Amino acid sequence: MEDTMSPRLDHGISDSADPATAPALEATAPSPDAAAPSAEHSAQYSPEYAAEALVEELHLPEIPPYDEVGPVDARALSKTLFQRLETLHEGTHEYAYVRNTLVELNLALVKFAAARFRSRSEPMEDIVQVGTIGLIKAIDRFELGRGVEFPTFAMPTIVGEIKRFFRDTSWSVRVPRRLQELRLDLAKAGDELAQRLDRAPTVEELAGRLGLSAEEVVEGMAASNAYTASSLDAQPEEDDAEGALADRIGYEDHGLEGIEYVESLKPLIAELPPRDRRILSLRFVANMTQSEIGEELGISQMHVSRLLSRTLDKLRKGLMVEE
Repeated sequence: MEDTMSPRLDHGISDSADPATAPALEATAPSPDAAAPSAEHSAQYSPEYAAEALVEELHLPEIPPYDEVGPVDARALSKTLFQRLETLHEGTHEYAYVRNTLVELNLALVKFAAARFRSRSEPMEDIVQVGTIGLIKAIDRFELGRGVEFPTFAMPTIVGEIKRFFRDTSWSVRVPRRLQELRLDLAKAGDELAQRLDRAPTVEELAGRLGLSAEEVVEGMAASNAYTASSLDAQPEEDDAEGALADRIGYEDHGLEGIEYVESLKPLIAELPPRDRRILSLRFVANMTQSEIGEELGISQMHVSRLLSRTLDKLRKGLMVEE
């Protein structure tokens, strides 16, 4: 435990407290007209001494350091504190002291619940902080008369507060709440089916487990992709041989722009005379000039130009007819 002042002392005892609401401090605090306490009596007016006086005034059991309190003792102490809390008025320092003591005494519940979410991208400190809010809400709502143990009552509230935090703040792209909740249901059902089937469940199996249609399951799985976003410069895992995500993104292939025309031209070219097909091949595949083609075929460059123009015109008209 840290040596800094405990939150229950910090909030339960304050220098600005109203004397009317802090009777336990009247006996220990010096009057305004009194002389300053001597060095040997200065410890008498320390926060620790005042806290001890308040505990004695409230007839509370001695509470050891929180890291030394086991679950069974914490449950018994919490029950005693809740009984005392019901007799105090909200807003008084006595009430704040007991309430804050309950918070610190049950922080182990928050840490236990937060451990379930350690795989999330959020820092564990933030998850514990959110879970503590849920613990405070549970303390304010708890009633001993219900006959339920406090950990049993508090855990759903703590976990629910953490889940609400992830649902409302952790999505990279905002999606409807229906799909956010569906993502959680799919994850839970997927884990259960994977353990039972010893393999990843299919869409149909997930749909049957949740009583949904296959289309709704696919929609929920697609929405899950919006939960987290990766940087284009993010480095791969150690066992991943590929580079960063930016290196794996496809590029625009301009050669695909004319693939439709190439496929449409194939049957038209097949109908051409052999010499016309050869001229096309030498000109557009071998990239030969008209003069080089003329020397190859033993004809003039002018003749090659006329044959090439006639062939291209024929192919152009054939494409227009197909369209």
